[in-house]
Amino acid sequence: MTAGPTPTDIKLHQKSRILEISFEDGARFELPCEYLRVFSTSAEVQAAKERGDVITGKEDVNITNIEPVGSYAINLHFDDGHDTGIFSWATLYELGRDYDKNWRDYLKKRSSAGFGVYSVPSTPVNESADAGGASKTISLLYFVSLVTKLGRESETCEIPGTVDTVGELLAWLRQRGKTWETLLQDDKVNVTVNKQFAKSGTPITNNDEVAIVPLDPL
Repeated sequence: MTAGPTPTDIKLHQKSRILEISFEDGARFELPCEYLRVFSTSAEVQAAKERGDVITGKEDVNITNIEPVGSYAINLHFDDGHDTGIFSWATLYELGRDYDKNWRDYLKKRSSAGFGVYSVPSTPVNESADAGGASKTISLLYFVSLVTKLGRESETCEIPGTVDTVGELLAWLRQRGKTWETLLQDDKVNVTVNKQFAKSGTPITNNDEVAIVPLDPL
């Protein structure tokens, strides 16, 4: 494993349970605390993986402390008591770069172990809600091929108060990464709001249920 780029900023957003990391090469990743817990570098987690065990029950885990380790890594302390994972800069960079693949693989292993389809936490691109904006909480449902391609069938999502319509919601979701940008183009999906078919200008309000269905089910 090479040293890799060095972080220029590390921010913990406890409200959304996201660790935001910016690197000197311009890369920026927002990693859910659950993802970091499941992919911890600790001997305990690595041994579990070698046995073929699937780590579950970490949906609501949060990070309580970030402890520097020299000039090359951090030790993440989780609120379930786990505090033995040392995350080097290279490891954090790889976890961010390979997030989509890693999470899809984890979901497959989870399903094969009998834990079924899983709803994962959202991974917002910014922290508008933490910044004090008038955020909204909505339920997002994904159908058909989106379930496997996005690695989730549903999520409770806190969106910025500036996201007021279906079109703005899709644009906001597309900021999550290349896969989202490709799949959630306006001409590739149908959207319902509270079980009613919606258009780009249909309003999104607090506690709405939004379902996204691909026009091409394959």
